[in-house]
Amino acid sequence: MKYRNLRDFVDFLESRGELRRISTPVTWDLEITEICDRVTKSGGPALLFENVEGYDVPVLINMYGSEPRMAWALGAESLEDLGDKVRGLLGLAQGPPKGVMEKVRALGQLMKVASVRPKIVRSAPCQEVVLEGDEVDVTKFPILKCWPEDGGRYITLPLVITKDPESGVRNVGTYRMQVFDKRTCGMHWQTQKVGTAHYRTSKEQGRDRLDVAVALGGDPATIWSGTAPLPPNVDEMMAAGFIRGEAVEMVRAKTVDLEVPAQAEIILEGYVTPGDERTEGPFGDHTGYYSLADTFPVFHITCITHRREPIYPTTIVGRPPMEDYYMGKVTERFFLPIIQLVLPEVVDMNMPAEGVFHNLVIVSVKKDYPGQARKVVYGLWGMGLMALAKAIIVVDDNVNVHDVSEVAWRVTNNLDAERDIFFAMGPVDDLDHASTAPKFGSKVGIDATTKGPGEGYHREWPPDIVMSPEVKEMVDSKWESYGI
Repeated sequence: MKYRNLRDFVDFLESRGELRRISTPVTWDLEITEICDRVTKSGGPALLFENVEGYDVPVLINMYGSEPRMAWALGAESLEDLGDKVRGLLGLAQGPPKGVMEKVRALGQLMKVASVRPKIVRSAPCQEVVLEGDEVDVTKFPILKCWPEDGGRYITLPLVITKDPESGVRNVGTYRMQVFDKRTCGMHWQTQKVGTAHYRTSKEQGRDRLDVAVALGGDPATIWSGTAPLPPNVDEMMAAGFIRGEAVEMVRAKTVDLEVPAQAEIILEGYVTPGDERTEGPFGDHTGYYSLADTFPVFHITCITHRREPIYPTTIVGRPPMEDYYMGKVTERFFLPIIQLVLPEVVDMNMPAEGVFHNLVIVSVKKDYPGQARKVVYGLWGMGLMALAKAIIVVDDNVNVHDVSEVAWRVTNNLDAERDIFFAMGPVDDLDHASTAPKFGSKVGIDATTKGPGEGYHREWPPDIVMSPEVKEMVDSKWESYGI
């Protein structure tokens, strides 16, 4: 399944009965949030609001709000297919690499991603209409106010494009943007994000501006790529091309030195000035709590381009599960094979909705020696944005990490609190309201694996209670005769 743009994906979802068009008049002020929240939590379809009061631009929301829709968005039938695709790229189809040379060969396969570089085009649908000067007005689009105590209306599904001021390497990230007025927005660049690093570098170099472009819409794989925690030197547009199996078309922006996705619906062009910051927030966030007001850079809009009849794509976040949970689940499946390159003992991983992605990570491992579970926890804390994981639980390889009930049973039975719970200090997510200090706090590792003498356990570890296969087969064969 390949989609050239957002409209292709809308048509596909509609053909699968996974999209509802809503013609009833609705308002951007909280009403769409309440409708979508109910639909998402009940496993409902994507929603296309065609009659937003005061606007002639429809709103698309919840397009990623289920595992099947998320898989289809990335051209697969299931999320596991995406993991298999990465394994194939890395040469891991037969399992994690077992030697140094296998790891080197696997890393070499990664370079194949570079063969799907973005394609530069001279004209694009996203520039059918060009608005400059007094015509610039971001409020012409039906941007939502999501929750009652939000500081204003928020763009929640943007692709924010910048270049490293030193290397020129592009970054594309998804960062919320509060609308201040027609021509300015807040740019919510959190501490650990690459966009923030570009902003800091600009400030350190004394530059008077950092060019920024914001794309709304495009093909669904490209939209998702902005949320992927890629290394700073990996172009998200190249990663999107790998997922799509086809290069992402890019076009030169009109007023800034950047390229933007040619198939986007709407493009905001502009800049931030280092040191020009303003209070942004509160915002009802993906933690299920409001993130409080703080100062962030101001994005100044110099030009708006869009399709002649654009669709405004958006999402809402809040108490899970929400649409962003399914977007994060793709990240989990996509990056598991890459984690296994570094930590080959890792069998599976689950970031449950209740952990809002980074607060709880459950990992199963094939354990071969004492202390291996701790090694995995510390290894994960050293891998990119996994450093923000507040709690990591490690279980044995026979445990289904996606069955949270089984995990709870294993943890509570296998745990000796003094021996198996350990703590570390380090960076925490900007949105973590529980840490004593902002952006820095403690995190916990829990070793719920089977223990042996090498870990100070000198008793006999009891076996699981499991019925013999012969008896299970006999009961299966007689089941109907029991009349139960």
